[in-house]
Amino acid sequence: MFYTCSAFCSDSSHNHSSSYESPVNLAGKAIAKAGKKGAATPAKKSTAKKLTSPTQRVVKNRKGQHVVVDIHCHYLNPAVNAKTIHLNAPSYDPTVIYATEITNETNKLQMQTRAPKLMGVDERLKDMDKMGIDIQAVAPAPYHYFYFTEAELGASLAREVNDGIANVVAGNPDRFVGMGSVPLQNADMAVKELEYCVKTLGLKGVEICTNVNGKNLTDPSLGLEKFFAKANELGCIIFMHPLGFTQGERLTNHYFNNVIGNPLETTIAVSHLIFDGIAARYPKIKFICAHGGGFLAHYWARMDHAWGARKDCRTVIKKKPSSYLEKFYFDTITHDSEMLGNLIRRFGADHVLLGTDYPYDMADDHPLQTIRGVKRLSVADRQLIEGGNAIKMMKIKL
Repeated sequence: MFYTCSAFCSDSSHNHSSSYESPVNLAGKAIAKAGKKGAATPAKKSTAKKLTSPTQRVVKNRKGQHVVVDIHCHYLNPAVNAKTIHLNAPSYDPTVIYATEITNETNKLQMQTRAPKLMGVDERLKDMDKMGIDIQAVAPAPYHYFYFTEAELGASLAREVNDGIANVVAGNPDRFVGMGSVPLQNADMAVKELEYCVKTLGLKGVEICTNVNGKNLTDPSLGLEKFFAKANELGCIIFMHPLGFTQGERLTNHYFNNVIGNPLETTIAVSHLIFDGIAARYPKIKFICAHGGGFLAHYWARMDHAWGARKDCRTVIKKKPSSYLEKFYFDTITHDSEMLGNLIRRFGADHVLLGTDYPYDMADDHPLQTIRGVKRLSVADRQLIEGGNAIKMMKIKL
């Protein structure tokens, strides 16, 4: 992940060197430099007239081939980024708290080279063309969740993030659809913002973290039952994207809080949604799990065994856990065609969607190659994964 420390950050847990420069400052410099070269253009400022409608129209690719859709990519709103420097968001971010100096330095270099892609549109479109991507489903950068803020501020920032996403879409409606953000620290405000995202902006759903300030999504103190009920009513997408493991003391070295922490977070979050009954009670929610579904999608049999062997695993759900997991959707970011093939065979081609994690260094920059490396995958199934499933799920009009 990229992260954005205050220029005056003094948190010793961040392991900043004496020559450390805040990535938010580096991002600004990178955008300014790219702008001079015409390489990237930040999205336009939010205005009501720019907002896209729920029935926006997209087109087929120029070659008349089936449309390829990337359902996992990120956009960082530069205006929101600059506005929130004083909040020192990294002091709440597990990917920064549990990191070494070499990790921070590597992320600094990443920001220098990739900020125009993350914050702009021009380079993004060029990269999409290179990768063979016709449409991106653009979601916020994960560290723009802002769950750590007071609820009203969090709701206000989510609104700005969402209007920014809508403007990116409105600027190139043939290339982008959007997913928004909600302030999960307050369930009522999250419900309100979800409705605004879907009904007013025409976004296809929302991206949420796998926890809220270290609490499970099903923690009663969060009261998120009403949020899931509203998402079920709308039948919308909830794209679950982690931001490191919240108890990452043992994952500090080797970028482990991303390499291991992210799939571990997804595994825990999805397991709670299943075992605590959310998946059973709200079957119309289209849950998409990032990074190939984490570890759970590849080691589901253990929870099925536990459910059959132990009564403490049957306190809520009436069917084996994997029967609910089969209702979830997964992106293709497994980094291996054989592993992807196993995911497809277990859950079906109709539950797997192309994703890249653009523009981060942990992204799959060759998603079509990864998919086409799956042995014995039919053309029909391949086309579902590359775009057909996303078009149907997001109701993209061609």
